[in-house]
Amino acid sequence: MLSEKEKCRQGMLYDANNDSELIAERQVCKEACYDYNMLRPSDIAGREKAIRRLFGKTKEKFLIEQPFFCDYGYNIEIGENFYANINCVILDGAPVKFGDNVFIAPNCGFYTAGHPFDIEQRNKGLEYARPITVGDNVWIGAQVCVLPGVSIGDDCVIGAGSVVTKDIPSGSLAVGNPCRVIRKLK
Repeated sequence: MLSEKEKCRQGMLYDANNDSELIAERQVCKEACYDYNMLRPSDIAGREKAIRRLFGKTKEKFLIEQPFFCDYGYNIEIGENFYANINCVILDGAPVKFGDNVFIAPNCGFYTAGHPFDIEQRNKGLEYARPITVGDNVWIGAQVCVLPGVSIGDDCVIGAGSVVTKDIPSGSLAVGNPCRVIRKLK
């Protein structure tokens, strides 16, 4: 029999609300996020150390402004020269991978978690998690929402306020709710 965590990793419906292992892991992560958010903004070395302990993989140069929140941390991978402005939220039930030179404006969310349309399943607390991938050289405008299973290709700009529900091909300027490509970038 699969554990709830194994179900999650396989993209199946799983119970994150009543599973002691997942609850404990989220609690550890909440404590780590709390500690990170309480560090002085000038303590760059301490902030980097805290993120390196929290995330699954980092490269050398990055800055994540406070406050920052995530569910597990270990499913997050950031590339070189990564920047996330204030109020970034990453619900990382599934892997969330960011390439090099990714810049994220304030109040953005990356949500791997989704819930079934079936009322009975949803009321039982079941959910699913789908990976999110963001390529290299991507700029994500303020208040963008990236939903489960989305990939954003290299060299993209996602306009402020967009809700990204589907994959965005490389070299695109995409905006809106739902987010759609409006033109190719040179």
